[in-house]
Amino acid sequence: MKQSGIIVSICLAIFVSLSSCIQENADVDAMVVSTPELNKQNDFYLSNKAPLQPTHFIKLPLGSIQPKGWILKLLELQKDGLCGHLGEISAWLDKENNAWLSEGGDHGWEEVPYWLRGYSDMAFIFNDPEMKKEAMIWIDEIINSQKENGWFGPEARSGNGNLDYWSNMIVLFTLQNYYENTGDKRVIDFMTKYFQFEMTVPDEEFLSSYWENSRGGDNLYSVYWLYNITRDEFLLDLAKKIHENTADWTQKSNLPNWHNVNIAQCFREPATYFMQSADSAHLKATYNDHYLIRRTFGQVPGGMFGSDENSRMGYIDPRQGTETCGFAEQMTSDGILMRITGDPLWADNCEDVLFNSFTAAFTPDMKSLRYITCPNGVTADAENHSPGIDNRGPFLTMNPFSSRCCQHNHGHALPYYVGNLVMASNDNGLAAILYNSCVTTAKVGNGAEVTLTQETNYPFEEDIRFALSTSENVEFPLYLRIPGWCEGASVKVNGKAVAVKSVAGSYIKLDKEWVDGDQLTLNLPMDLSTRTWAVNQNSVSVDYGPLTFSLKIDEQYNKISSVESAIGDSKWQESADPEKWPAYTIDPKSPWNYGLILDKDNLESSLTIIRKDWPTDNYPFTPESTPIEIAAKGRQIPSWGIDQYGLVDVQPLYPVKTSEPVEEIKLIPMGAARLRISAFPFLNE
Repeated sequence: MKQSGIIVSICLAIFVSLSSCIQENADVDAMVVSTPELNKQNDFYLSNKAPLQPTHFIKLPLGSIQPKGWILKLLELQKDGLCGHLGEISAWLDKENNAWLSEGGDHGWEEVPYWLRGYSDMAFIFNDPEMKKEAMIWIDEIINSQKENGWFGPEARSGNGNLDYWSNMIVLFTLQNYYENTGDKRVIDFMTKYFQFEMTVPDEEFLSSYWENSRGGDNLYSVYWLYNITRDEFLLDLAKKIHENTADWTQKSNLPNWHNVNIAQCFREPATYFMQSADSAHLKATYNDHYLIRRTFGQVPGGMFGSDENSRMGYIDPRQGTETCGFAEQMTSDGILMRITGDPLWADNCEDVLFNSFTAAFTPDMKSLRYITCPNGVTADAENHSPGIDNRGPFLTMNPFSSRCCQHNHGHALPYYVGNLVMASNDNGLAAILYNSCVTTAKVGNGAEVTLTQETNYPFEEDIRFALSTSENVEFPLYLRIPGWCEGASVKVNGKAVAVKSVAGSYIKLDKEWVDGDQLTLNLPMDLSTRTWAVNQNSVSVDYGPLTFSLKIDEQYNKISSVESAIGDSKWQESADPEKWPAYTIDPKSPWNYGLILDKDNLESSLTIIRKDWPTDNYPFTPESTPIEIAAKGRQIPSWGIDQYGLVDVQPLYPVKTSEPVEEIKLIPMGAARLRISAFPFLNE
């Protein structure tokens, strides 16, 4: 699995505090550091206040980062697609008699908050008047719904009769970003009153059912956010109460449950509590959870793990998948953990999930999605594949009327990703964490406001180009993340090379007096590499930088009824138009059962990179539009076919024997392939 290296003990900031490469070149002081400055506090952005442990990076307010390039294209598709128009489809978003808009109404659980979290962020990123107006209908009513005792929203109750706090946790995330963009003081009073209410709830009635108990870490994160604004001491007592009543995610060889979304979302809870406890065991527990699930169920490409609802022993093959919800929550966790730990591992994982998994969960127009996406999956039909897939129903269909949780929750992944592209540092600097085209406006140094423009087609190219605009000269540090897979990264400032010896899985720190018009280029060399999945019959995946590659399969889209192919718990409005919002199955129209012929000691002799033109529409995630392919050789394996559950069969027994002729095959990035073979049987000639 892709890792940024050995787990770092963040507290000690070991590994590379190398001033080995300090070099003044073009008036730049450059060095490699393992993690950024911790002994200062940012003067301009909301950061942890004592006694909380400082975080390594600080989130910029929503709207500070404007997306450009292909990530803007994805957000525009999402805005014009399912997330942006779900209000005309989903029964849970029907405003008539809706429990989130009027007391005693229907649909009072997670669906509205899930959708609002992504939709609201998009509205403020785009500064779209109509979208903001729609978002404010829900935000205003939620704030106005607060009762005298502090509770807000529908009084959802779990099966044991206690109040269910899960849905409200999602609302709190939405309100935090909303406040950071608008400064609406109502949010602070609202959250304070709600948390005072939570303090009055007896422990035996608090976080007492499955979902809320698993996900208490979300509640905890919001408490710390408010503490950093108000410094109310009771919030630290509440944080301890939440931690003690949340499922135990600190176990060394087990997890509280094996649900994919819970794991992707909740494994960060111990690291979140570390900010208060200062106990390194809590920090280590989050790392342990990350590796624990992947040691058995994550021996596959794509950054995730096999858990097509729940992880199950005996179901570890790359034909197992993950919910679209799981992708979204993992990316969100990665962003939060980047700030807490400063470890580039989490940025590497976030990019792995986005580039190789998340984009393939949608039709290219982002008007339909599927519940489950698998590293190896050659069927996207409307059939029930249980027990091959854990859940029963048509979970592989691209259907806008279906996949209830993912249908509403997917929309927050891209806005949150954009919000983590650039972060503030404790020493009044900036850090480029996730690389994509964007324009960031932020205060640095002595308080000067600068604009940092980032231009790149990364991960489809190696160069990231930065340009700085400022009305006055200003000195501040700029941190550049070096991914764990990257050897030999280099930097130029104003066309002159900076003599700094980069280290994979660390940061280059550039300190200088920056002037208007400064230019910077970061080069991240990409090489071909492979990973061998020993527990899955020594199958092999091909990587090029952060991209993992899949067999290029001819995909035939077949339009079907969204109504007839919907999962059983789906609900839609009477006025929802299935003709406007069709579902799709996807059939393979070319062979897919290939083993890969590789000389692992000389990959360039087996694999050839093919560069293509950048797509004119800025969307690189289809077999036709991807600007990079790999020419390879393989043989078909006749014994490897579709199994009794209608899924691609598990990996054939290693060593694999086939007498079929050698064929030229093409590989494309996983994220561009809706039908995929990305873990190949290895044919060692």
